[in-house]
This record gives sequence, structure tokens and C-alpha cells, in this order.
Amino acid sequence: MIRALWTAATGMEAQQVNMDVIANNLANVNSAGFKKSRADFQDILYQTTKAAGASAADGVEIPAGVQVGLGSRVAAVQKIFTVGDIRQTSNDLDLAIEGDGFFQISQPDGTTGFTRSGAMKRDSTGRIVTSDGYPMFPEVVIPQNATRISIAENGGVEVFLDGEQLPSSVGNIELVRFSNPAGLSSMGRNLYSETLASGAPIVGTPGEAGFGEVSQGFLEGSNVSVMEEMVAMIAGQRAYEVNSKAIKAADEMLQQTNNLVR
Repeated sequence: MIRALWTAATGMEAQQVNMDVIANNLANVNSAGFKKSRADFQDILYQTTKAAGASAADGVEIPAGVQVGLGSRVAAVQKIFTVGDIRQTSNDLDLAIEGDGFFQISQPDGTTGFTRSGAMKRDSTGRIVTSDGYPMFPEVVIPQNATRISIAENGGVEVFLDGEQLPSSVGNIELVRFSNPAGLSSMGRNLYSETLASGAPIVGTPGEAGFGEVSQGFLEGSNVSVMEEMVAMIAGQRAYEVNSKAIKAADEMLQQTNNLVR
């Protein structure tokens, strides 16, 4: 009976993590480029009191054994990298990737972060940076006297300078992709970092070799579906509730056993 108490407790712990994941998805429903997570579960160990296929006393083979499971646990919390809804903003430095790829961002510690959020800005020196002031890599600098910025689908950045009729090239935006993007480590601020599981970044030109194209004046939103998350939240809540009732039922049965000695 004690085993049932601990088994049901593992189910409650697993559903608590599931609820934490769902809450984070809903909290970031309006975060540009955010990718939702999903909790994956698996069963734990089994206690075997009779092995299937064992021989009985008279030499007959036992067709089915006796195994009792010890509950469940969270096996992984996986990022789902489906493309979110793309909306038009008409802002020159709002960029959306239509397809596979990540923008590269130079971080203060010298490492490179990766993001799907294309809500870029200009800093005081004209560099294209994130909302936290981290510059894009390779660095692209917009001249102070630029009157218009044009970013092509292949990542080429051109500007129209004051008093000039022809555009001037000031750099190119490169994208990277990974063999296993689900293996990337989330760092917050819409940034990811490379891990052994993700593989090394593959650098390429937007629109070529399977990379997505860059769309200027558009922004990719979160891929979180509020309806799906609400349904998952209700299911998780009910699973948590039924596990708590299993604990209560096991406790009542244990109480009945204790009352036998009175």
C-alpha cells in the first residue's frame, strides 16, 4: 500500500512540471520568435514478482508475468521549432525568417547566440542590435545619414544615403541552422546557445541550400496556440487531481489495515 502512495506522488510531480511548461508557453504567447516547449513523460522502474516465460513447477511456461510499475517522470522538455505566425509591421528593422534558420547575435562574453526574433534596432553607432543591445553577427552598421534601409530576401543590406540616388551596400545578414535544433540550450532573451546535442552551426545565405528567406517589415510571432495550451492545462490539471485521489484512496486503504489491529 505504501508503494501506491509513492507511485501516485510521482504522477503529481510529473504533472506539476507539465503545468510549469504550459505556464511558460502561455506567458510568452506574445514574445517575438518564441518557440513553445512540450514535456515528454516516461514510466519508471517495474518491480517483477513473476517473470513472463518462466517455468512453473510442472514445467509449464508462464505466459504472462507479474510486474508493478513505480510511477512516471519527465523524460524531456523539448522545444518545438515550428514557424510562428508572421505579421506585417512595416518597420524597416523588423525581420522574419520564412523557413529554416537563426539569426546570429554577438554576446558580451564573446560567444554567439542564436535567435528567431527579428525585432532589431539601431544603437548610437548605427549597428543593428537586439532589444538588449547585442549586435548582429556579422556586424552591420547603418550610416547616420541613411534615409532608407533595404534588406533583400538573400540578406543583403543596402541603404540610401542623403542626397544619393543609388543604394550602397553595407553588409549581409547570414543565417545558421542545426541538425538538431531541439538540442539548443535556451538562455532567455529569445536567445539559444549551441550544445553537443544540437551539433555545430551550419552557416549559409538566406534563400539558399534550404535556408529560409529574410522578409523585411515582418515579424515572426510565438508559435504558441492558446487553445492547445488551455486544453493541455485542463488535461494536466485532471491528471494531477486523479493522482491526488489515488493517494487519498491508498491512504484510506492503509487506514483500514491499521484499524484491523484495534
